[in-house]
Amino acid sequence: MSTEHHALSDNGLRQCLRVAGGGALGFVISHVMGWNYGVFFTVFPMFLLGLVPVINAQVIRQFIVNVCVNALEVSLVVGLTQHMPVVMTALVFALFYARFRLMARGALFLFGANGVLTLSILLHFASYPDLDLADLLASNIVASLLAVAIAMLMHAVFPDVAARQMPARPDKSPARIRHETLIGAVTATLSFVVFQIFDLRDSLSAQMATILILFALSYPGARVSAAKRAVGTLLGCNLALLLQLVLYNHGGHLVLVTLCYWAGLMLFARLHVLEGAGSGVGFGGLTTLGILFGQYLGPQQDMVYSALYRFSSMSVALVVTLAVMALLHRLLDSWEPTRSTA
Repeated sequence: MSTEHHALSDNGLRQCLRVAGGGALGFVISHVMGWNYGVFFTVFPMFLLGLVPVINAQVIRQFIVNVCVNALEVSLVVGLTQHMPVVMTALVFALFYARFRLMARGALFLFGANGVLTLSILLHFASYPDLDLADLLASNIVASLLAVAIAMLMHAVFPDVAARQMPARPDKSPARIRHETLIGAVTATLSFVVFQIFDLRDSLSAQMATILILFALSYPGARVSAAKRAVGTLLGCNLALLLQLVLYNHGGHLVLVTLCYWAGLMLFARLHVLEGAGSGVGFGGLTTLGILFGQYLGPQQDMVYSALYRFSSMSVALVVTLAVMALLHRLLDSWEPTRSTA
């Protein structure tokens, strides 16, 4: 059996080191500083280093501008319409629609994708009256700026050895762009509404899963992405539990925890790079470890329960999301101006 497809290129190895090193560095800094919302500090570097293998002025501008725009949007929407659920939902749809349109057109995909993911998390948490909105937005801004600094550092320490070929932008018809925009915006808005109605504050992993599969911008693509996401999450949960067994009662020893965390990130980073397909099994495992270690690792937390709950809630969320997308896909394809094959 050939090992050609199981060997990392020099660039691939450098990217693995960047992803694992960046994720571990974000984790260490957030724990040393005692900052809230540790998941921002673990996942954002992975997003920037894993899904965007290059770093340049355009990438940095899109990432930072998105942070500032998100903070303004969430402040206005939550501050002015929190007591008017219908109006708030309409505004949330408008925000998602704008982001998914940018993604569907391709020119500002990073801005749109990061905006969708961050907005979904911020809007969900910010809508609870007992939450400190200023602390949430400040944590998001600090984590985003830190992620950019970490990405630049990782690219300086582990630079590519050969120039990367940028993927060609797909040529899409106006009808297909409308189709992808609407299916993404409607599904993301319904996800927000459901998580609000059922008060699923502790289901961050499930919410992120429903958003990440939308990056495929189509029902067939989301179906493949969901299967990979489920496998990645299951592997990530099992690895997190194994690492906790290895650490046993040394979970408070930051150096040992970081070494175990880095090793886990390297395993999934290698899988992610070999897949070469965006949010797949490897990236699902990466974000699973990031959420569990960033959000649930602490003396008052039970990571075993968190891992089991994460996988079960994520599975239900993915099944429901795919069912909604299948229905929307059929409805949109029945009308010529929004037909995906037009």
